[in-house]
Amino acid sequence: MSNWLKNCPEVTQNYLRDNRLDEVECIIADLPGIARGKAVPALKFDRQSQFYLPNSIYFQTITGGWGEAAGEEGFTEPDMILKPDFSTATAAPWTGDWTIQVIHDAEDRDGKPIPFSPRNVLKRVCEAYAARGLTPVVAPEMEFFLVAPNLDPARAIEPMMGRSGRPAAARQAYSMSAVDEYGPVIDDIYDFAEAMGLEIDGITQEGGAGQVEINLRHGDPVKLADEVFFYKRMIREAALKHQCYATFMAKPIAGEPGSAMHVHHSFLDEEGQNIFSGPQGGETDAFYHFIAGLQNHLPSVIALQAPYVNSYRRYVKDHAAPINLEWARDNRTTGIRIPVSSSEARRVENRLAGMDCNPYLGIAASLAAGLLGLIEEERPGRQYKGDAYEGDGDIPRDMDRALDLFDEAEALHEILGPEFARVYSIVKRTEYEEFLEVISPWEREHLLTNV
Repeated sequence: MSNWLKNCPEVTQNYLRDNRLDEVECIIADLPGIARGKAVPALKFDRQSQFYLPNSIYFQTITGGWGEAAGEEGFTEPDMILKPDFSTATAAPWTGDWTIQVIHDAEDRDGKPIPFSPRNVLKRVCEAYAARGLTPVVAPEMEFFLVAPNLDPARAIEPMMGRSGRPAAARQAYSMSAVDEYGPVIDDIYDFAEAMGLEIDGITQEGGAGQVEINLRHGDPVKLADEVFFYKRMIREAALKHQCYATFMAKPIAGEPGSAMHVHHSFLDEEGQNIFSGPQGGETDAFYHFIAGLQNHLPSVIALQAPYVNSYRRYVKDHAAPINLEWARDNRTTGIRIPVSSSEARRVENRLAGMDCNPYLGIAASLAAGLLGLIEEERPGRQYKGDAYEGDGDIPRDMDRALDLFDEAEALHEILGPEFARVYSIVKRTEYEEFLEVISPWEREHLLTNV
């Protein structure tokens, strides 16, 4: 066994115990959360301690275009140094040979973190909490659709065909028979997760046709973001084995609910106590300050949690997604929900982030907004009573407005990193301009001969 393998998780060592490692995938997440990197023969990986990629991968739009974000030095594409984080090493069990994947951290030649690397952004936010003696704890929920293969972008996305020979049906939330319809895909997700050492807290059928939710156990934000990053790749591979697609689009099918990445938050002090609960189990000032931070500052980071034009189609009344930043206890119509729990497990759930967001940036945005709340020590609005869909909407409704709010949020830029904020805004505005050049079927249908 190579020396570096001894630094990998035990589950990864066990995966390779009786097998010869063929290949190592050296990967990082770009701004959209796509895995970028190099596939390296195992013998070459043994001989190298670091790898290189151009920093321009962080200037790419989702379409493969480029934002003019290189800065004063111009578009020279200098190399970043990629250093493996062996704690992330895990199997790639869908490959035809014995392959593992390792997430790498991106640094410059002086060993400083690349500021617009999403994983580095989340680490920066966690360090800001650590400076205050706090340890963030998060638990993401992942929603996605299993859909029929779609090779024509002009054709509407359809639910996958179930084992009964019928398309997956909507409005079957929590139905076990609905999950059984695509049981072979779920079986492979479980098998892949076991080989990768990823723990699934539960799988349920959601309200959309072919929509599934996977819950992850709570833990360190960077570790959980790594897991979501791995899960999205792995779930796509499991679906492809069964002639269907897994999509993490926020709103893939008209008339169906969207897919969210709900994030539960709590924080431990230096004694390991939940700061949201007092000695007698009551709610603390910090609990209310964090909620206020989400209410006051989430609009300014919606551009990170709803990163595409499609993302804003999810915020529709009565479609299982919030339209405002009201808060309430055990109320799924509000943007900020307080789940039923013991005082030790008291937490705050942010229900705004879409599953299409980069998990590092989606979690970082939520934590940054809450941190400002802890610093400013303001109180939230009154707890909402009743159906929050009857209230006013206070979420940006399009990408352009969301980016305007993000650009104005200097206090959040200091937490996330000013250079990251600069690059992100440029890339996303370039992407939005690319979208505006496309004429949609709706426009052709209703405007061609009528205006």
